[in-house]
Amino acid sequence: MDTINDILASRGVVVCVGTGGAGKTSVSAALALAAAENGRRVALVTIDPARRLADALGLAELSNDPRPVPLESPAGNGSLEALMLDAKGTFDALVSGYARDPEQAQRILSSKFYTNVSTTLSGTHEYMAMEKLYELHASGDYDLLVVDTPPTRSALAFLDAPVLLARLLDNWLYRVLTAPGRGVVRAANKAAQLALRQLSRIIGAEVVEDAVTFFQAFEGMEDGFRQRAESVLKLLKSADAAFVLVATARDDTLAEADHFVGQLAGSGISIAAMTFNRMTPIFAQAAVTNPSNACDEVLATLQKRRKNEDALIDAFTEPLDIPVIKVPLIDDDVHDLPTLRKLAREITGA
Repeated sequence: MDTINDILASRGVVVCVGTGGAGKTSVSAALALAAAENGRRVALVTIDPARRLADALGLAELSNDPRPVPLESPAGNGSLEALMLDAKGTFDALVSGYARDPEQAQRILSSKFYTNVSTTLSGTHEYMAMEKLYELHASGDYDLLVVDTPPTRSALAFLDAPVLLARLLDNWLYRVLTAPGRGVVRAANKAAQLALRQLSRIIGAEVVEDAVTFFQAFEGMEDGFRQRAESVLKLLKSADAAFVLVATARDDTLAEADHFVGQLAGSGISIAAMTFNRMTPIFAQAAVTNPSNACDEVLATLQKRRKNEDALIDAFTEPLDIPVIKVPLIDDDVHDLPTLRKLAREITGA
């Protein structure tokens, strides 16, 4: 069984998944820092980080382009860069890269429909996260990519996004709309004409015309998008990728985590390690000698709480032969590199 250090030293992609409020973003950053300071070239991709993460990494801000994080004394060629996903910026760059010429790119980027798709359509944010992952992996600039995904339910969308895009590109209505010379009036397929007329009555002819203009401008770019989607899914299901579940020892978060593990398993992906954050600390082996004493009463309560947490985790992880890391609640919020490094040591046991 690989340890978390083995995973950080040997894999090319580590994807942190889990419930909201479990400290997943901080754990992602700590794993990236640990790998970088041990000599790997690491990129940390965050989806929706709190402002304090940039502070914790010693950066004024995070953007869609990787920014170097100042490290003290990394081993070998170790380095760390971090970025915050800008879904629309990534989509814009993708369109420009796959367009036949600048004119086609401009027709798409100036489309009202494209503006709506790139900023508000469900799944776009997650798909662009996959695209950014593909871009960074294909660059060859990094040994390891650490990805901080959205909370549990959205993280499933993160994994499903490439499949949903492929279904859209294979949809009969899309194929009719992108057929050369076939607009709303001249669509060869009568079913498509009827569907478009119905849509026009419901949401307005102008909106439908904008959509048709966008799809026709998009014509010829489908294969590139589809191939990239397939490549990312292949990467995430390969032995080079590892999924790390971040949770807390509570019944509600463990129920969500169990659901998520099952969903991943259904997609052919196994969890490589589990990190349980904010555990009640273990106070040496102190014995409770006088339960009526205020200090001993507090100690007894904490010991009981930790025992209950351990029991929950043991029951949850018993069927799994993977590293299980219990991270105690640290005495300070993760707001700078020293506290982030402290969290990294708790996770890796360094």
